[in-house]
Amino acid sequence: MDLVIRDARVIDGTGRASYRADVALSDGRIAEIRRPGAGPRPWAPRILDAAGLALAPGFIDMHAHSDLALLRDPAHTAKAAQGVTLEVVGQDGLSYAPVDDRTLAEVRAQITGWNGDGADVDFTWRTVGGYLDRLDHGFAGEGIAVNAAYLVPQGTVRMLAVGWDDRPATTAELDHMKRLVAEGLEQGAVGLSSGLTYTPGMYADDAELTELCRVVAAYGGYYCPHHRSYGAGALAAYAEMIELSRTAGCALHLAHAVMNFGVNEGRAPELLALLDAALADGADISLDTYPYTPGSTTLAALLPGWAGEGGPGAVLARLRDDATAARIRHALEVTGSDGCHGVTVDWESVEISGVSDSALAPYVGRSIARSARERGEEPWTTARRLLLEDRLGPTILQHVGHEENVRTIMRHAVHTGGSDGILHGAKPHPRAYGTFPHYLGHYVRELGVLSLEECVAHLTSRPAARLRLPDRGSIREGHRADLVLFDPETVAAGATFEAPRTLPTGIPYVLIAGRFVMEDGRRTDVLAGRTVRRTPTD
Repeated sequence: MDLVIRDARVIDGTGRASYRADVALSDGRIAEIRRPGAGPRPWAPRILDAAGLALAPGFIDMHAHSDLALLRDPAHTAKAAQGVTLEVVGQDGLSYAPVDDRTLAEVRAQITGWNGDGADVDFTWRTVGGYLDRLDHGFAGEGIAVNAAYLVPQGTVRMLAVGWDDRPATTAELDHMKRLVAEGLEQGAVGLSSGLTYTPGMYADDAELTELCRVVAAYGGYYCPHHRSYGAGALAAYAEMIELSRTAGCALHLAHAVMNFGVNEGRAPELLALLDAALADGADISLDTYPYTPGSTTLAALLPGWAGEGGPGAVLARLRDDATAARIRHALEVTGSDGCHGVTVDWESVEISGVSDSALAPYVGRSIARSARERGEEPWTTARRLLLEDRLGPTILQHVGHEENVRTIMRHAVHTGGSDGILHGAKPHPRAYGTFPHYLGHYVRELGVLSLEECVAHLTSRPAARLRLPDRGSIREGHRADLVLFDPETVAAGATFEAPRTLPTGIPYVLIAGRFVMEDGRRTDVLAGRTVRRTPTD
């Protein structure tokens, strides 16, 4: 044995009652679990006294935006300190593989607000397999901070095969996209993501998406859509994705499954009724949420879909043209932009959380409406200026959620945890640093929305099942020793909206493959993370 964790309260990830035991690790796996009175206690050169601590499987972040952070920050403490041992990246249909030189430049420009422009990253890859290999080699060939799985991004695939035109794909283009998705899955991706309020992914119709999902189903992956509306058309958008997955015969995982904006206050039970009916009919569905009410995205994402046709350069040209900018404003403020989920924008709710140009830093932490008042101008004028001067770079918090919806959805049997954490920007959403301890501290200990055992199951075994990982997500002999030790009485998110990069408390130890990545509450220099690649179907 390499290590014995002695006298821990084992919360095994199944949702069953916790129990006291010694847990011995060897060669990166759980070698022995010994309950009191069940025989001699295991011994190892190192004994960790875990009295007063809970031992759980490592947490799985089902919706992460660490695509470049994993390559630029070896510590990656934002996630390691939360007990996250696996992140799923490639989300919302936009990421950095597969690409060619043209699309790489375009996607870097489009999601600068999520990850920065990547000027500090050496983009040596062009394929999904190349990106995963780069993660595996990590820093000086040692690896990365936490494990990572990847979803093929449908918007990037369309960018590569079709371009930025708002039209149906031709037969040849659809065949090209299907080949790209198949190649990504063959190279290790676990599924396909979409961002159906982001260009150019939103230009795909259901027939096109269904064909791509049939490819995903053939490889045993799952479809993870950011669907077409979380606002005025939310329930119809959820129903659309359920029907699409049923037609394709593809497993479905609903990304950040929230019900936002005033039109959806108190309507979470309607969403759950829709899910329950589909599940009763045999559908394979899961979902993830973050335990906060505000959302976070880029300011440019609020623009109408037609404004994004042609790519980032074309968007900026339209914003410079007064007549076209007036049309964009009308869509935002009068008719309700599809980028803003079919509702008219409330500039008071849109807070700038990050900019690429440091000269624009005074806007960070202020709503568009507040900055406009301070400048003596209309909010649209401020928003337009920021988009142009920062070249579509601003990120935002959008204060549009409802607490009762958040609590209702997190109780559901197919719920899993996902941070949706954007790590870029001066004042990011605190969910990037706080999601998992916030579940355990606020929603379990303080509010009792979930029991501790049930909450841990949401964060471990349920996502592991969706990812088809038979030896992760629960504490069993033979399973991988990706583990977290936390104090149920003190665990809490340190991150707040005022101080969003504050690390959590009450999580002193985190192990990946039996190696300490957090020890005594401090990040070690261990780089034990590797890619988790799709398990082939029989």
